[in-house]
Amino acid sequence: MAKMTYREAVRRAMVEEMQRDETVFLMGEEVGHYQGAYKVSQGMLDQFGEMRVVDTPISEAGFTGVGVGAAMVGLRPIIEFMTWNFSLVAIDGIISSAAKMLYMSGGQFNIPVVFRGPSGVGGMVAAQHSQSLESIYMHIPGLKVVCPATPRDACGLLKTSIRDNNPIVFMESEVLYNVSGEVPDEEFLIPLGKADVKREGSDFTIVTWSRGHLLVQEAMSLIEKEGYNPEVVDLRSIRPLDEKTIYESVRKTNRVLIVEEGWPQASVGSEVSDRIQRNCFDDLDAPIIRVTQEDVPMPYAPNLEKQSIANPAKILAGIHELMS
Repeated sequence: MAKMTYREAVRRAMVEEMQRDETVFLMGEEVGHYQGAYKVSQGMLDQFGEMRVVDTPISEAGFTGVGVGAAMVGLRPIIEFMTWNFSLVAIDGIISSAAKMLYMSGGQFNIPVVFRGPSGVGGMVAAQHSQSLESIYMHIPGLKVVCPATPRDACGLLKTSIRDNNPIVFMESEVLYNVSGEVPDEEFLIPLGKADVKREGSDFTIVTWSRGHLLVQEAMSLIEKEGYNPEVVDLRSIRPLDEKTIYESVRKTNRVLIVEEGWPQASVGSEVSDRIQRNCFDDLDAPIIRVTQEDVPMPYAPNLEKQSIANPAKILAGIHELMS
């Protein structure tokens, strides 16, 4: 096992896939000469050249359209958004073209494109740059949505996504880029639609993904201090969703806490909660509790930002409600 940061794990996945398949290329703002806005693509321009690491103008709608067109004619583009907040400028191309082209063309066009970049709350970047938009893209048939929480998962899931023939929304939490973890030295893939039980437990199930897993880790000392032994299920991909692993954990613990970085209304947690109550109703000993960001645009002030997100104090309060 090598120890590397989340950022390095994403880079490793792209480099390995570009070495393996010459149809794979990276395109986005500042991915080349600037080495990436978050230095994820550092060194890739020197390694692969300007035809495969392509700097673009500040035009998300433009290079998203180029990426979809390239995928239609046999290439496998990786389209980087400097932040997923900027994907809203390109959402028509992602939804109206990428997600629907296979269906509208009667199966004539696969769209093997990965849209990737940092997502979620970054730290004092305010309302327009602090959105967790996975529930929007999860809503769209034709898209697969991946939200890895660890360097190992980021590497294995991105490699799988690049090889997939469907459009992939790959969301990397901005605050996870510096988080380190073990990643196997040998090449490996992680299938989409397979959750991971990050911690075995018995008292209740915590369902989370992406930065939510880090928030749960930060709260774990408080949770254990109160004598609780939770099971932690990391969804990893939210479309497709691994219902089997979720239900097995729920039937084992009989209580569920969902922790997410996004807003509460019509969120990923809302969907997961609905599926659990429909399929595991008789297994539940208490109502499902959800811990989310406050239903407000993100404040700029750091003290208000910390109060807004699903912090350890809120997680512990949710557990008290769940177990009362």
